[in-house]
Amino acid sequence: MSIDPAIVDDSAQRVPLRVPTHLGVIMDGNGRWATARGKRRTEGHIEGVKSLRNMVELCINYGVKYLTVFSFSSENWSRPREEVAFIFNLLRRFVASDLHKLIRNNVKVRIIGSRAGLEPSLVRLIDDVEAKTAGNTGLVLVVAFNYGAKAEIAEATRRIAREVAAGRLAVEAITEATIEAELYTAGLPDPDLIIRTSGEQRISNFLLWQAAYAELVFVDEHWPDFNEASFVRVLETFSQRDRRFGGLGAAQS
Repeated sequence: MSIDPAIVDDSAQRVPLRVPTHLGVIMDGNGRWATARGKRRTEGHIEGVKSLRNMVELCINYGVKYLTVFSFSSENWSRPREEVAFIFNLLRRFVASDLHKLIRNNVKVRIIGSRAGLEPSLVRLIDDVEAKTAGNTGLVLVVAFNYGAKAEIAEATRRIAREVAAGRLAVEAITEATIEAELYTAGLPDPDLIIRTSGEQRISNFLLWQAAYAELVFVDEHWPDFNEASFVRVLETFSQRDRRFGGLGAAQS
């Protein structure tokens, strides 16, 4: 997929696009997209997978190094059982149909979240896709599946507490780096930019620790409608942000 020059309009050229190293995406609005069109919610999830494929290609073409997508939260278990089962089967079909393409495009897949309670066949599928893409050196696609940031931090804290209780770690030695090393995202850079689609303006338990200094951009499009024009518009917004990380901005330095 090549970048369409027509997408990058005059306004984008006035502000050179700054591409985030690590992009996080809360893929929201599949069900609402379908309902607005008189379709079943499951059809929205199918279209959402198509948008995910497109986003992976956009990240490759624009030079994003890490893409983390929120595919299924630990809170999503409260949805109707039939919808949850459909989402799980959709994940299986996505892996089956896209794995060879991901390998061919040098994409490394990492799936974060709790695996407790998942069907053994699904855990094997997760292990398989990670193993088969482990040697790839291009885009790192991180899929947050059965994931919740509060649970992630609590689990990391429990592991650190066990080390302290066993006498292998002094309380005084616990630093931010100690905690980061125990998170699901250990070894990954923090996200520079997090996008949420569908007009909602919250991050809903997604990468709470890691997003401390991420830029947040909320867009009105439902996830199935998010396309290259939407992506470039978000990059334009990101490019105009003055990222200070708690210090003085460029205009004040």
